[in-house]
Amino acid sequence: MNNMGNIPQVKIGLLAVSRDCFPLELSRRRRQAVAVESQKLNLPVVELQTIIENENDVLKALQEIEEQKVNALAIFLGNFGPEGPTTILAQKFSGPVMFAAAAEETAADLYQGRGDAYCGLLNASYNIGLRQLKVHLPEYPVGTASEVARMIEEFVPISRVWLGLKNLKVFSFGPRPQDFYACNAPIKPLFDLGVEVMENSELDLYDIFLKAAGSPEIKAVAADMAKELGAGNTYPELLEKLAQYEVALLKFMEKNLGASQYGVFANKCWPSFEPYFGFVPCFVNARLASRGIPVACEVDIYGALSEYLLTCATELPATLLDINNTVPADMYEKNRQKIGGYKPTDLFMGFHCGNTASCCLLGPALKYQLIMHRLMEPEKEPEITRGTLEGRIRPGEVTIFRLQGTAETELKSYIAQGEVLDVDPQSFGSIGVFGIREMGRFYRHVLIEKRFPHHTAVGFKHAGKTLFALLRMLGLKEIYYNQPEGLPYPTENPF
Repeated sequence: MNNMGNIPQVKIGLLAVSRDCFPLELSRRRRQAVAVESQKLNLPVVELQTIIENENDVLKALQEIEEQKVNALAIFLGNFGPEGPTTILAQKFSGPVMFAAAAEETAADLYQGRGDAYCGLLNASYNIGLRQLKVHLPEYPVGTASEVARMIEEFVPISRVWLGLKNLKVFSFGPRPQDFYACNAPIKPLFDLGVEVMENSELDLYDIFLKAAGSPEIKAVAADMAKELGAGNTYPELLEKLAQYEVALLKFMEKNLGASQYGVFANKCWPSFEPYFGFVPCFVNARLASRGIPVACEVDIYGALSEYLLTCATELPATLLDINNTVPADMYEKNRQKIGGYKPTDLFMGFHCGNTASCCLLGPALKYQLIMHRLMEPEKEPEITRGTLEGRIRPGEVTIFRLQGTAETELKSYIAQGEVLDVDPQSFGSIGVFGIREMGRFYRHVLIEKRFPHHTAVGFKHAGKTLFALLRMLGLKEIYYNQPEGLPYPTENPF
């Protein structure tokens, strides 16, 4: 279970199918064994009692699914299974669906106890294609009861991300900045995915902020901010302004979710923001991310979506960082022991102004944005550029990920797993030294070659397997990853 209120709770229905010329009891017994193994893993699985043999059983199953409030479905071929009714059920069910099949248990029972589900899944796959269904098939979708339970375990986060995506609304405020055309992408592919988008102006954002003044929640939110910051509360006089902004965003989301269940933001945050609001919004963005509501910087709508998918996959706050700068040679040499086997080109620094949740930082503190200060308040004490949450990103596992709409209104994506190293980046902002195997080649032949923007969503756990399976379910044709040494990219010079 998770503590975030903005991501789905998954309830998987385990449903068996049986071809009428095979023993129905074989499917029932094998389903029951999978249910027992799922219980051992504490999976959110409901064992559905209907077994599909014909189309009338499909109607019974849909009724049971509704009664049990199931929102994801694991269809289990305990024997060969009837491919027509099986795929009709998958077609009529509104949530994510996986298929798995039973392996034969023992050589001592291959007359009455042989189910031939290995064969049946081939027929089911043909019918899945006929009906143009997008389902999850595990890498090897045939197994014993314990192996199928492990497949369902992997399906849980895939389902959570799928359900979040299909019930999401992205709220944006302001146009994309001129100098950040890389974040400017057509929104039609979002509607193709089932994501709702509500675009608003910067005036709308300022209006809801002004209207939130005097809200009774502000003092409590400011007190919570102070508690979170602890010794890092360097600007206590700023907290009520920041709290007013947080209250305004949450009230707006509550009022405007409409038919959607979950919401994220992609907001204009500079340069016109600071003179009117009197602060930078980074700390608020970080706090909302910790509650499962990412707020992407610079109106990066696909960045907000990518952060949210990572949040659903990991059940942890995600962040949005620039793939920002190289690691200097002297820093590399000084930290060779901590860096281990990474090459210099495997390393980069991930940075943003201060939008990463405090739980993901070492020594988080409220500070001012150095780059904006140079631009907006040169040679003055920081005032309107205060509000970043700065600190070194905690060492540990990370996944960098982006789902992007192209100028041609097509979807493409990349996923790479690595780690934040225990190396002091000796710089400002929310920042860390990242190690990803073969990052140099990935940077050249995926990020640059495929024209991905500089923002990457960062999840604080390895989630590549979940995200890759999700993207396959969504029908993406372009899914890139950091290919290992010895496996060249199509565009890589072989000489």
